[in-house]
Amino acid sequence: MSIGLNRREILLSLFLVFFTMISYSFAQETPKVIQEEESAEVFLEEYTDEFQEAFFEAIKQKGIQNYDRAANLFLECKRLDPELNVINHELAKTHLLDKNYVEAERYAIESIITDETNYWYLDTLIAILEKQSNTIESIKNTIPYENEGLQKNLALIYYKRRKYNDALSVLKGLSKSDIKEELTLKIQDTLSKAKPQSTTKTIQPVVVNNDPVKSLKLNLEQQIQLGQFQIVESRAKEAVELYPLQPYFYYAYGLALHKNNKDSQAIDVLKSSLDYLFDNQKLANRVYQTMSDAYTKTNNFSKANEYLRKIKPGF
Repeated sequence: MSIGLNRREILLSLFLVFFTMISYSFAQETPKVIQEEESAEVFLEEYTDEFQEAFFEAIKQKGIQNYDRAANLFLECKRLDPELNVINHELAKTHLLDKNYVEAERYAIESIITDETNYWYLDTLIAILEKQSNTIESIKNTIPYENEGLQKNLALIYYKRRKYNDALSVLKGLSKSDIKEELTLKIQDTLSKAKPQSTTKTIQPVVVNNDPVKSLKLNLEQQIQLGQFQIVESRAKEAVELYPLQPYFYYAYGLALHKNNKDSQAIDVLKSSLDYLFDNQKLANRVYQTMSDAYTKTNNFSKANEYLRKIKPGF
């Protein structure tokens, strides 16, 4: 069965995303595609209808959250072309979305071994490790960790996740280069700006007699208003563990994760709050808005709009 014109055009756009060469600019901090569309068209012609059908359907199934079906289809693509490393990456991302972290890690490691300087492969691997509360130290011996390109990517990934000390630690081990100096200066500048903010934005803890839950809510709300999301993330996480039936703590934790550029984690946490919201529409609106913002940052615009429509005015 051949692919029709409209479907082919959609598939071509997907191939442009998944199969073109991607580089990362430290100066702009945004990825850029460096191959022309004509090259992708030629590349697409090299694949059989069987491969194209399986790949397109896998993307579709992943988009509707049918992760088991998507993974099986990507495995079929892998059978048809075992050398195409991007399929390993797609399998890693699919298993990550399905919270099947062991399999996700296996495919992510396989993809980074084959292409150790690919920024996005490493970014996915770090996301998987974070979901398991692990660090790259736990798998250093299974990947080409000593590769300088990999370490440059790792430093940038830590920087974008605001793990500045981890980024500096990696940068120290790199050879002297413009990239090393530029990123080090950016981190040092960020840390120096954070110090006066932490001293000027001080708050007095609020204590409500005999009500630790209310006290914790009020203090978290103060820190949210001051934009102290690193602190909020840590304290709200503890609050969720202490009081797992309190939806506000899930909201605060999810909001902090979103503000700290951990949007996939934020979505998971915010979804958990929905089980405990009941008739608190004001809090529900805040949860829906944050979920919409997090989905927008992950480019899932249909989900972003879905939660935006749930917001009820007047609360």
